[in-house]
Amino acid sequence: MNSKKRLSASALAAALSVLAGCTAVQESTPPNTLVAAKVGSAPNMAAGAADPVWAAARPLTVALTDGANFGARPGEKGDTKATLKAVYAGDMLYLLIQHADPTLSKRRGPYQKQADGSWKKLTDPEDKGGDDNVYYEDKWAMLWPIDNSIKAFDKEGCAALCHLEKTKPYGNKYTAREGELGDIWHMKGSRTAPNGFVDDQYVDHTRWDKTASPNAGRKNEPGTATGEYKSFPLVAGKPQFMNRDGKPLNAGGTEYIKDGEQVAFDDSRFKPGDEVASFVIYPLQGDRADVRVAVSWRDGIYTSVVSRKLVTGSKYDVQFSDLGARYGFGFAAFDNAQVRHATSDDPLYMVFGK
Repeated sequence: MNSKKRLSASALAAALSVLAGCTAVQESTPPNTLVAAKVGSAPNMAAGAADPVWAAARPLTVALTDGANFGARPGEKGDTKATLKAVYAGDMLYLLIQHADPTLSKRRGPYQKQADGSWKKLTDPEDKGGDDNVYYEDKWAMLWPIDNSIKAFDKEGCAALCHLEKTKPYGNKYTAREGELGDIWHMKGSRTAPNGFVDDQYVDHTRWDKTASPNAGRKNEPGTATGEYKSFPLVAGKPQFMNRDGKPLNAGGTEYIKDGEQVAFDDSRFKPGDEVASFVIYPLQGDRADVRVAVSWRDGIYTSVVSRKLVTGSKYDVQFSDLGARYGFGFAAFDNAQVRHATSDDPLYMVFGK
């Protein structure tokens, strides 16, 4: 099955109205502030927004602007909304994140069989380097300043870390000074979410260098050498692996192969036009595995239930150790876009209810 499904304009409007209807916040709540409610038990992550625990939480609705593919037509920039709720129980924090996205997009660089029987990897013809907006995946990301170290965050939000530079089509991410650190939670719809993870990353002051630091300040936290996924090549003109079930994407196959499900490729099972995955995904380990998620998409709304320990002990993580403190964060949504996200212009904050 082709996993990119697009809603009509009327259906998307209805989806946005659902999120807009979740904006009732008590007047005492400061602007742009998410209140984490104390609850007696953890939500069932698989239940999504239906778990009754979420009724105790105040919603925060955030306008997200200028994201690729969020417009009225594929490829156009546009705006969307996200509604967040937070609760905590015991030593755990839980977030309910819902954002409007007109498409379910998971076809990240698939291989496609051509009319002459050859195979090729599908990529955005306009991609000039790390900027695919056609054959990619849906994502969202949160950024948390660690120990309030990012001095410009209260004025600029995440924009304090985004630098439009000619080294890349969409610039680089890094903090302004040594010692400023940010905790990045990066949900990747085809690479981490199927295994139940948000990629736990971080950002520091490192500037871009083509060889030494091609991702500038954005870095992976310690974990396995394999990471969250590994692409595989064409071998003798054919994909190296296929999923054990042998199904192409357009007939119910997955856009990824979970480790252990990869088998030798059998070209006889596929006809011209069929697509198959081009990478194997692996469960995250170590510090990169601190953030868990259950994700679903229905009628133009992504629902993500996120869990993480309040205190992880890692120097690369924000530590929610002081329940009387205010914690800054930013949120961005990606609609089938590698980097061109929709994001809020203002800093957001989370506090803990009593």
